Amino acid sequence: MEIRQYLNEQRLIVETALKKYMLKAQGPFARHLESMRYSLFVGGKRLRPILCLAAAAAIDPDRSLRENLLPVACALECIHTYSLIHDDLPAMDNDDLRRGKPTNHKLFGEAGAILAGDGLLTWAFDLLTGRESALPPERLLQITHLIARAAGSLGMVGGQALDIAYENQDFPFEILQTIHRSKTGALLTCAVQAGAVGAGAVPKETECMIDYGNQIGLAFQIIDDLLDATATTEQLGKTAGGDAKRGKATYPAYFGIEASKKKALDAVTAAKEALAGFDEKAAPLRAIADYIYCRSN
Repeated sequence: MEIRQYLNEQRLIVETALKKYMLKAQGPFARHLESMRYSLFVGGKRLRPILCLAAAAAIDPDRSLRENLLPVACALECIHTYSLIHDDLPAMDNDDLRRGKPTNHKLFGEAGAILAGDGLLTWAFDLLTGRESALPPERLLQITHLIARAAGSLGMVGGQALDIAYENQDFPFEILQTIHRSKTGALLTCAVQAGAVGAGAVPKETECMIDYGNQIGLAFQIIDDLLDATATTEQLGKTAGGDAKRGKATYPAYFGIEASKKKALDAVTAAKEALAGFDEKAAPLRAIADYIYCRSN
């Protein structure tokens, strides 16, 4: 399949839903909501919501299921966007650019950026549990729990804390694995798992989706690390070379460029092998795995 066309089509579906669900910048909270909307709509691949929808379609291609899962998909994007806003703050990665545009705190100030991130995180759970969702309650409860765990201290937030704690330090490989698995992999894995649960997957199918998610999460972060080390700021849409400057724990720092490329490719291969029991309905997931390896930003 032509993966870029598929991703663009799915991105537009997600964008339309985000615009439908997201609060308008009006009333007494207009400036705060403008800050939230700025980062949410400044660009992005929408990969996590697309993975959620693609995983569900691999289990059950019913179009109505996609409509029911859109609030979940949009909630995942809100959480991802909040993490980027906070990641760019001076107290964390201190970056001036995100997706080729000024970072949130450069336009709205540090306090405004912190609160925009807080707003997007909590709005995600409003989407998950509000009237927009038409999933069966037991599936929705399970998905909400999965997302809360993946986004929190045992997932993305914990990974970010470790990422900062091990700057400019020697680190064992186990720490590097934990940082990548938590900071980036947790929400990517959760996206495909949420889609599978929403589609009513049986335990074996869900296990395969989790395995796939773990592998693409690893590949995604390794490629992110490689791009930071080899691409330009213009290509990335954010400041290149930041990992080395901050002494981050990365695969290139630990293994070098070529060995890291091989490990990313091995992870992509393992991700596709995890889908061996699925038919052509999982073709988008296989193509996304290849896209993650070949992406340039």
